[in-house]
Amino acid sequence: MAEEKTMTGEDILKKYDKESNTMEYTGVMAKFVPALAITFSVFQLYTATFGVLDAQLQRAVHLGFGLALSFLLYPTLKSWRRDKLHPLDAILAVLGAAAPAYMVIHYRELILRAGLPTLEDTIIGAMGILLVIEAARRVVGIPMVCVVLFFIAYAFAGPYLPGLLAHRGLTINQFVSHVYYTTEGIFGIPLGVSSTFIFLFILFGAYLEGTGLGKFFIDLANAIAGWASGGPAKVAVLSSGLMGTVSGSSVANVVGTGSLTIPMMKKLGYHKDFAGAVEAAASTGGQLMPPVMGAAAFLMAEFVGVAYVEIVKAAVIPAFLYFMGVWLGVHFEAQRNNLKGIPREELPKVGEILRERGHLAIPLIVIVYLLVSGYTPMRAALVAIVLSILVSAIKKSTRMKPAEIIKGLENGARNVLGVLVACAAAGIIIGVVTKTGVGLKLASGLLQLSGGMLLPSMFFTMVTAIILGMGVPTTANYVITSTIAAPALLQMGVPILAAHMFVFYFGIIADVTPPVALAAYAGAGISGGNALKTGVNASKLAIAAFIIPYMFVLNPELLLVDGVTGGLILSLFTALIGMVALSSSLIGYLAAPMNFLQRLILGAGGLMMIKPGLVTDIAGVAIFAAILILQLKRH
Repeated sequence: MAEEKTMTGEDILKKYDKESNTMEYTGVMAKFVPALAITFSVFQLYTATFGVLDAQLQRAVHLGFGLALSFLLYPTLKSWRRDKLHPLDAILAVLGAAAPAYMVIHYRELILRAGLPTLEDTIIGAMGILLVIEAARRVVGIPMVCVVLFFIAYAFAGPYLPGLLAHRGLTINQFVSHVYYTTEGIFGIPLGVSSTFIFLFILFGAYLEGTGLGKFFIDLANAIAGWASGGPAKVAVLSSGLMGTVSGSSVANVVGTGSLTIPMMKKLGYHKDFAGAVEAAASTGGQLMPPVMGAAAFLMAEFVGVAYVEIVKAAVIPAFLYFMGVWLGVHFEAQRNNLKGIPREELPKVGEILRERGHLAIPLIVIVYLLVSGYTPMRAALVAIVLSILVSAIKKSTRMKPAEIIKGLENGARNVLGVLVACAAAGIIIGVVTKTGVGLKLASGLLQLSGGMLLPSMFFTMVTAIILGMGVPTTANYVITSTIAAPALLQMGVPILAAHMFVFYFGIIADVTPPVALAAYAGAGISGGNALKTGVNASKLAIAAFIIPYMFVLNPELLLVDGVTGGLILSLFTALIGMVALSSSLIGYLAAPMNFLQRLILGAGGLMMIKPGLVTDIAGVAIFAAILILQLKRH
């Protein structure tokens, strides 16, 4: 990691976040590509305002724009010039637009001969599938492509496989027809959600960033927590949580807030490996923070079959517990090393910040209100986009110029490419799963492996979700894990929302779980620390994310499924004490330094309080109280 000590935030972002590694053209292409991106955004805004097209038509146009822009913005090889269009990329961009256009042009004929593709249909469909895979390689990364290729191989290798995994196998015609010409494959639910809700929320996020909301969040977090023990680290936790409401990438969140908070932490006295870990854990948690949740919330609403606002509501308590766990880890580390905060006189004042830029948060407040009031996500996002532009004009210091408003359209289209391509590639996996029935077979295999017991099933599902989530963006890893891993929990009688939230959490936490911990690597890149040690520290800080999913599966009340009850309040109280116990045991400090035996006992007590049940709660609280009394006496 030594070479990364001099790397800029942009360099780190491009290294660890494939979606940020785009071409910067000169000449004619410098005008053509932005014009194409702006046209894409205008199309999405037009259909959102006046009504979307038929499902496959809307998704085909969406994919055509996405593939063309992907091949123009992401070169085939990194070594190619990044300011001049290569002929191969130009050809692929044309084909990327043409393959979905074939569906638009021949829409009626394709419907009439559904299931009976012509040779021309098969050739165009196969080309479209290959183009999606190549776009995924460029935009999303090799891990996603490997998973897709594995499932394609499985589709054809069925007759040659043993036992549980065997199936009749697919012909080329069957595979292409199902994956490319139905709404069970590439043009399925993930791409449908991308072509409606997700695009608008990402465009909304682009405008919020353009107004300077990110800097407002960091300054506000500084004013609130910068003075406290370990202040800059707590600022990182707060600001990353707030940024997660508009950011769709753990790595982008790390670079965006970490470029400011990590140097502050190091200056205060935090070790570089811990400083990078704080930002990685907090930024990864941003993907779990309502209302956006890395854009996966929209997909979850479709898969689970509930209103989007129900997903947001269910995510509130788990997200609160997660950030409380990270905050506590930071606090105990600061106490253990006697790290003071920043003097108050050097910090901005909350009142001044709110007076100068508080109006920038109005669109976020309004969009949450609209969603709770029953507005559709599309309508709420449209209102919020317009409002973000109008609100920025209240003060000259935040006002967006006409050129910046147009630039927002371009940035929105650019920012959606990662999600768009990942959804299309995930559609191939879903197509294979629905055609071969492998989802239920894998679920049955997991159940056999666990002996039909819930806790072992949850453990094996967790491992599967973490492995599938390594190196894969938020939206894609949720689609994959919900398709492959969630059915095992559903067969055990776990409520559908709890099962989907379970795999979502563990897919996300892969970003800080070594060996493929992209958020931790980005944090280490900024801090100059060791990537593996940063990942281990980040995993310790994010321990709540490894525990909370078990909590809400065993106690679905935490997802606010049936409203607020006395049992929920008690569960939340004991869970919070459990978080304190676990965090302090991992850091080795409560009110004073702890020895290994105390840490072990306190950790066990914390786990007892996290498991619902009166006996375990009483035992856990008793252990915590005993250790705390010993600590206070020693202190």
